[in-house]
Amino acid sequence: MPSSRLLVLFGSQTGTAQDVSERLGREARRRRLDCRVQALDSYPVVNLINEPLVIFVCATTGQGDPPDNMKSFWRFIFRKNLPSTALCQMDFAVLGLGDSSYTKFNFVAKKLHRRLLQLGGAALLPVCLGDDQHELGPDAAIDPWLHNLWEKVLELCPVPFDLGVIPPEVPLPSKFTLQLLQEAPRECSEGQPGARTDPPSPPSELQPFLARMVTNQRVTGPSHFQDVRLIEFDISGSGISFVAGDVVLIQPENTARHVQHFCQVLGLDPDQYFTLQPREPHVPCPERLPQPCSVRHLVSQYLDIASVPRRSFFELLACLSPHELEREKLLEFSSAAGQEALHEYCSRPRRTILEVLCDFPHTAAAIPPDYLLDLIPPVRPRAFSIASSLLAHPARLQILVAVVKYQTRLKEPRRGLCSSWLASLDPAQGPVRVPLWVRPGSLTLPQTPDTPVIMVGPGTGVAPFRAAVQERVAQGQRGSRPLHLPRELPVLRLPPAGPGLLLGGRVDGAGAEGLPDPGHSILPGAGAEGVRAAPAPRAWATGVGAAGPPGRLLLPGRQCQVHASRCVRSPAVHLPGGRWALGP
Repeated sequence: MPSSRLLVLFGSQTGTAQDVSERLGREARRRRLDCRVQALDSYPVVNLINEPLVIFVCATTGQGDPPDNMKSFWRFIFRKNLPSTALCQMDFAVLGLGDSSYTKFNFVAKKLHRRLLQLGGAALLPVCLGDDQHELGPDAAIDPWLHNLWEKVLELCPVPFDLGVIPPEVPLPSKFTLQLLQEAPRECSEGQPGARTDPPSPPSELQPFLARMVTNQRVTGPSHFQDVRLIEFDISGSGISFVAGDVVLIQPENTARHVQHFCQVLGLDPDQYFTLQPREPHVPCPERLPQPCSVRHLVSQYLDIASVPRRSFFELLACLSPHELEREKLLEFSSAAGQEALHEYCSRPRRTILEVLCDFPHTAAAIPPDYLLDLIPPVRPRAFSIASSLLAHPARLQILVAVVKYQTRLKEPRRGLCSSWLASLDPAQGPVRVPLWVRPGSLTLPQTPDTPVIMVGPGTGVAPFRAAVQERVAQGQRGSRPLHLPRELPVLRLPPAGPGLLLGGRVDGAGAEGLPDPGHSILPGAGAEGVRAAPAPRAWATGVGAAGPPGRLLLPGRQCQVHASRCVRSPAVHLPGGRWALGP
């Protein structure tokens, strides 16, 4: 075993930082380093004082926020009582992943780098700032930074002379071994491991709640370009609670057609069962996979075969390829010089892992099953803003889902995995259960109902405002201070050409609830993505959608023109005299 220790810790929201961390782990093992790769919150942070060499890989989310799987670490590392010599024995490097179109570009990596220096750590290199906006993606900054990093690391931990560096064309051992079973187990509950319909504690990613889908209704007109669904779940007995602005996470599945095609391409029997064993003691088995598990369950619920592959996918695939011509092309795509070609082949047309494997049939047929979990990332949960209030709809949770479907130069349209899967579920045909859990959102609304709020939510971005309006209405109906909603408060006058949804009910019932006139406000309806108004006493909450002609927002004593542009990403609200209330 190598004596040199390297720890790679990552904070990842979408999987990019984890992918880069695993790349670092592979390159470290090729240099004969004993390397561990862990999420920051899964690592006992108090042990950092004993680590000689650590590389941090951190994404920045939202408005300069740390990813979910490093928030506990983030709170700990910024404690004011930590001594300035706490990490004086540690050499470190920080690699950041962000998007330069945001104001707080790579804020987490920059702040972490400064904090580690304050605690006595010695930086091997300046912080690396990977940028999604670069034409070659984050790799444009990562590749040269890694070259310099390994030079520094090998000065501290040289490769043993009798071993040497493992060449890139030699595949490293897989993380796991798949031990195929001769017979299917007599009792095997696959479903969602840990998922329950009566969880003992609040549901989480490892223990989601299997919520019954109550309704799945299209709320845009049949001629409208966007299929938007209002989906309602029954969360009775789940222990789930939420407020306006919170987020529900849903774990989607691959389609049966894609699962069958994948198994055919790789020569797998979908009904074959196996057990999973890690090769190294510190590597845990995925908690979402049951033991034993069928190939069908692995592919349908765990492997993200509908995602666009990253560079590391082609790197490993090249190592496993027995076909000379295919291996040559795969090596080009995995090289630094081939990133522009990879972008044109894969990223720009949004070609999926399954489609790539079909393009390299000889290589796909030769992939050992042991490498499936190294090669293909897991399906990640999708987050949706909750579009309802528990005060208005007890034991119910509603979401607005825009079904993702668009065309690239490829023949088959690109489809969103989760939105398409949800849209395909029909509770009228039989019981449908969806694994979900809730987490706090980053959107916070004023606690006092007198606070004026302007809400701009193009498209399904109106969801949290819909929940907020429902909550304000319910609070007004239940509280000692009733909520007065003037009947003459339409936000945007739209042609009443089609039905819509307002605050969870049909618009023709809006008048009975004391809400704005049903002829003027729809969510969403024919030709509109969503427009809302709901004032608290002496305050107004307005959500502006992305379509429809100019209308009028009637306020006591004056009138304002409200415009919404056709472009979903550029709503605009104008005040009289050409002044802007809200810009794009």
